Amino acid sequence: MIGSFIADFCCFRPRLVIELDGSQHMEQVEYDQRRTDFLISEGFKVIRFWDNQVLKEADSVLEAIFEALKAPLTPSLSHKGRGRRVEAHGD
Repeated sequence: MIGSFIADFCCFRPRLVIELDGSQHMEQVEYDQRRTDFLISEGFKVIRFWDNQVLKEADSVLEAIFEALKAPLTPSLSHKGRGRRVEAHGD
């Protein structure tokens, strides 16, 4: 737990939170907004993936996580207050 929130995955040293979102997240936007805002205020980067994206596009997801780990911490990762949703595109 981070504060009163449960993160799907967290790596404390680089301050990175990875969230896997299923369809229920389309109905809990306000809660996700509060959680993301809190995590960012605590100095975390937040990246989000759709759960089916993790299953179908694992290489792209891993690449996005690796890039997030290399990138300096910046609030510009926030996208409409929900953190950065990484959309993988096939070549």
